Amino acid sequence: MALIKSISGIRGTIGGKPGEGLSPLDVVKFTAAYGTWLGQQTENRKVVIGRDGRISGEMIKNLVVSTLVGLGFDVVDLGLSTTPTVELAVTMENAAGGIILTASHNPKEWNALKLLNSKGEFISGEDGAQLLEIAEKEEFNFADVNKLGNYSVDDSYLQKHIDLIVNYPLVDVEAIKARNFKVVVDAVNSTGALFVPPLLNALGVQDVEVLFGEVTGKFSHNPEPLPENLTALSNEVNKSNADLGIAVDPDVDRLCFVCEDGSMFGEEYTLVAVADYVLSKKAGNTVSNMSSTQALKDVTLKHGGEYNPSAVGEVNVVRKMKDTNAVIGGEGNGGIIVPDLHYGRDALIGIGLFLSHLAHSKKSIKALRNSYPDYFISKNKIELDKGVDVKTIFEKIRTKYKNQPINTEDGLKIEFDKDWVHLRTSNTEPIIRIYAESQNETTADNIAKRIMQDIKEFMH
Repeated sequence: MALIKSISGIRGTIGGKPGEGLSPLDVVKFTAAYGTWLGQQTENRKVVIGRDGRISGEMIKNLVVSTLVGLGFDVVDLGLSTTPTVELAVTMENAAGGIILTASHNPKEWNALKLLNSKGEFISGEDGAQLLEIAEKEEFNFADVNKLGNYSVDDSYLQKHIDLIVNYPLVDVEAIKARNFKVVVDAVNSTGALFVPPLLNALGVQDVEVLFGEVTGKFSHNPEPLPENLTALSNEVNKSNADLGIAVDPDVDRLCFVCEDGSMFGEEYTLVAVADYVLSKKAGNTVSNMSSTQALKDVTLKHGGEYNPSAVGEVNVVRKMKDTNAVIGGEGNGGIIVPDLHYGRDALIGIGLFLSHLAHSKKSIKALRNSYPDYFISKNKIELDKGVDVKTIFEKIRTKYKNQPINTEDGLKIEFDKDWVHLRTSNTEPIIRIYAESQNETTADNIAKRIMQDIKEFMH
């Protein structure tokens, strides 16, 4: 059982004792803390909520709604929705904030409260710290009977989100339609099944086949859109002679593609391709987190822009994008952030821009992928024993590699000529992630192995 309180929200496994998993009592406590925190920021008493397709979603939603209504908030419930849709709805509804009930790419036993501010963006680390303090002290003040909030359901946002994408200046519906794409979608038994096919139809893609299209929350495979979890999609694209495959995670903020031969386009390259297209239409800068491929930097420099790395975490990427006036940014896990639509990872605008790019390129998706520099990222993790002092381990590694360029903004990033390795503790799990990148796959693996060996040595 796990309960993890971090910058990315309150996340936990369902069941078990309060404080050890995401129990109903924890849901009420942290929702009450969020509502209390919101009440300190603003007079506005409106909150938007939405959820992914998880088994526990309905239960969690009922707890969240009752708690917010009990605090005197009017709740607008989008029902089964996506993370980016809820983000957009917060600003379109002029709400004080929003809560998305999703554990993103985590397996079915997990759920979470992702907390948004009035801009429809994830709350900052500073705000999160205040909120956790309120939760710790249980400083809640519920409304009396005459001041209870109201509850309403609004199912118009699926269409509103699609309309925003279809009308976005760089999305070229005519060009997409003309290519007559055949697409297979892996909707992993969550809300992508409700959003991605209608979006594709609106973009002029008529031939759409959906795998795992029932919203049951019983994910047919591990829901993280990584190559090893997308074999069914890969096989189906190949078998049905489709032009491409599209995979999203359960809350539809991550996006990756499969080429016509069933090979992976590579989740790292979703952002690279979309940025290439956006920068070809308007000049500007880009941002990705420092665990993402340097292919984005290559593409940005090619278009005369400036690339800036940020700490890992969507909040950090967004902050850096605002600081550097980036026109496109995101994360190497298939997260696309298009700032003039909204500052949040959005697989749906990603699909619109990627298909526009593919249509304009007049290439197959495989040929498009081959037009980008090849880097290999070796993604690894080490589980942490209880009580391990990560700070000391990082200090020892830093000393060992002190002659290399090192960035400590987020964990440790060490550069070796054209290669790099980035190690950091996860915000959401008791692990150290070790990512290494090189133009040679074996080199990337070897760098990661070497650092993992260091970590193990310094752990004992």
